[in-house]
Amino acid sequence: MNALDIAEYTQTLGLQAKMASALMAQASAAIKSKALRALARRLRESLQPLAEANARDLERAVAAGLAAPMVDRLRLTPQVIETCALGCEQLAAMPDIIGEVMGMKQQESGIRVGQMRVPIGVFCMIYESRPNVTIEAAGLSIKSGNAAILRGGSEAIDSNRALAALVTQALAEAGLPEHGVQLVTTTDRAAVGQLIAMPQCVDLVIPRGGKGLIERISREARVPVIKHLDGNCHSYVDDPCDLDLAVKVVDNAKTQKFSPCNATESLLVARGVAAAFLPRIGAVFAAKGVQMRCDAEALEILERNWPQTLAGKAQAAIKREDFLRPAQEADWSEEYLAPIISVKVVAGLEEAIAHINRYGSHHTDAILTTDHVHAQRFLREVDSASVMVNASTRFADGFEYGLGAEIGISTDKFHARGPVGIEGLTSLKWVVLGEGEVRG
Repeated sequence: MNALDIAEYTQTLGLQAKMASALMAQASAAIKSKALRALARRLRESLQPLAEANARDLERAVAAGLAAPMVDRLRLTPQVIETCALGCEQLAAMPDIIGEVMGMKQQESGIRVGQMRVPIGVFCMIYESRPNVTIEAAGLSIKSGNAAILRGGSEAIDSNRALAALVTQALAEAGLPEHGVQLVTTTDRAAVGQLIAMPQCVDLVIPRGGKGLIERISREARVPVIKHLDGNCHSYVDDPCDLDLAVKVVDNAKTQKFSPCNATESLLVARGVAAAFLPRIGAVFAAKGVQMRCDAEALEILERNWPQTLAGKAQAAIKREDFLRPAQEADWSEEYLAPIISVKVVAGLEEAIAHINRYGSHHTDAILTTDHVHAQRFLREVDSASVMVNASTRFADGFEYGLGAEIGISTDKFHARGPVGIEGLTSLKWVVLGEGEVRG
């Protein structure tokens, strides 16, 4: 498309979304649930065509030399599709909060004043790699009574088109407008620039992808933006702690999957347990191919215990220099999205909190501890969207939080913070009930 065609195309998308948003907002809970259940069913019935579309995207990505973590994010496995379907069903079963009136209070004048939860209107979602976001965004759009314009990455275009077709079919089956959820079918990046500068049609922009994308959207958008720039998540092993629990949780937080933004990228260990904990987690990381970038104290402990760290494995296959490296200053704030983790020994809780608040991305941080007072201080003082006690940072996810799905994870402090579900896609308006009162 040329520039004129792109402008016309995005304008059409915007106008169609604006018209559809009024009908989406009026839809009953039963109709929205019908659409969500229809979408879940169609996903399960379409495993083969979805796999074929996804295979074309994966083939192009590998041929183009896309990094392994990015290729991993592209995969639309049966498990991923089932998770999407379950998310739709979970959303369908949740109470409908649209139209809910809260905080109604009688005033001295006689009027009653409260707030009603209403849809935002039209949100534009711009995302990269993961095609399952198409279903997560569509599901939340339907449940929250919003219209949505979805613009996935060019690397997932075939997968996204196949998924969007299922969404359109589910909307039609439930009697909702076909333009309630629209996919931008052009891969021309100029379309993004047009969509984020259309306040007459778009009420909210949600970028979900790499730091470059989010910085560009935040800089150029003429409508409000919900965003997070990166996910440098921390796991802090406290003194005292349950060492077996800490090893299990830190292992999961880092290695269950390397590419998500909620994977732990930085490990902090209290000095009092470092000598006991680090060789154990070092053995796990070495066995799983995770490189540890350590401060001097952590490095000394791991090097001194390297034979024990290997836990009997063939040293020829696991060379110390491949897995233990001195950390640089940049490592403390890095989001690796890869089998690499920064490791630092800290004096205790206060230093851990200070380190996280300085170097973290305010996404998700966890403490492993048996001290209730330490746990409460960590929850209060760590300035992040999600803060956890004795749990893997990988739980920072809308589905795991019971939101049905998430539109993204916000590290902003206004409007929405953390995994953004239905409530994050709504607004509040004041409602006043009277019986003829007039102001004197």
